[in-house]
Amino acid sequence: MEDSTRVGYCIVASSFVAFQFSFSALSPQLSLSLSPSYSTLSSVKQSEWNSRYTTLGCVSTLHAIIVGLFCLYILWYDDAINANPIWGDPWLVKLNVAITCGYLLYDLLLLVRYWRTLGDSLFVCHHLAALYAYGYVLSRGVLPYFANFRLLSELSTPFVNLRWFLDTAGWSRSSWLVMANGLAMMVVFFMVRIAVIPTYYAQVYFWYGTPEYERLGLGVQLAWIGPSIALEVLNVIWMYRIIRGFYRAFCRAKAHKAA
Repeated sequence: MEDSTRVGYCIVASSFVAFQFSFSALSPQLSLSLSPSYSTLSSVKQSEWNSRYTTLGCVSTLHAIIVGLFCLYILWYDDAINANPIWGDPWLVKLNVAITCGYLLYDLLLLVRYWRTLGDSLFVCHHLAALYAYGYVLSRGVLPYFANFRLLSELSTPFVNLRWFLDTAGWSRSSWLVMANGLAMMVVFFMVRIAVIPTYYAQVYFWYGTPEYERLGLGVQLAWIGPSIALEVLNVIWMYRIIRGFYRAFCRAKAHKAA
């Protein structure tokens, strides 16, 4: 095993432990001191709150900020990866992917533990597909550009989490803050998960059939294309749900204002 691969797996483990520690130790204490409504929640709701809440807002938001900003830096400034998206120097991407894999493993454990209330088969499919594909990035250092490009989607997470917080805290779904966040969530989700699809697959098409592509082998090729299509389907489903939810909230707000 290469040293960089070994380090990558160590980062996965460290990321998992860090997010689990945030969930188990940091979040409850911060929540009690900063949010009076936390103590009134059920144990299950407190667990979901803990999974989202950290010193900067929530566990998944902290992950999204770290990974999303790192992703943008790599896309803008990593010349080696942009020059060769399949075999470019993967070190920075491995670091970013390792952090994400640790978070995904933590989140899967949380979903299984509280399946009756938090379980969502779409999230499980998303996490497993991502872990399957990212495993090749960590073990073989291939497809760094495409793996990193996928992480752009994390930039929509803070808005998704804020919607949950506002709903849990009792804000009316027709209030201006909820509506503003809903609009921002819809726009950002579309930009980082739907609007980027043509760019992503234009790169796939450009490199398809090249010697670099053939060097990957069938296993990596399937791990690249299969999960990509699966994630696209999930993103379209979630986009539909977000648009439908915002439309319903907008109609309620309009009816409330008219009354």
